[in-house]
Amino acid sequence: MAITLNHTIVPAHDKDASARFFAQVFGLPYDSPTGHFAQVYVNETLTLDFDDDESFDTHHYAFHVSDEEFDDIFKRIKELQLPYGSDPWNTENHQLNHWNEGRGVYFRDLGGHLLELLTRVPAK
Repeated sequence: MAITLNHTIVPAHDKDASARFFAQVFGLPYDSPTGHFAQVYVNETLTLDFDDDESFDTHHYAFHVSDEEFDDIFKRIKELQLPYGSDPWNTENHQLNHWNEGRGVYFRDLGGHLLELLTRVPAK
């Protein structure tokens, strides 16, 4: 059996607003918090469980997406006028990177977490 990540908790100042933001940008369904967490189903095997917290360190979440998904998500990033950049140290230069002969971009969510989209991953 392959090991897969099932879920991870994403700390947020407002779990509902953060889950709604993430779902909107990524084009995913989301209704409202269920139970303790505000869950967004990223795919068949992964949920992001947003949880309220007053204070937290920010994290980096990277998503390998298809070229079509990248286009759709990046279009929403621009429509929402979110700052974006080409690498973790330049998150507001309004440029993409082309690492591994693909495209990549970094932007921040409502809690300050660094989100990354990449269309190609390094070969193993």
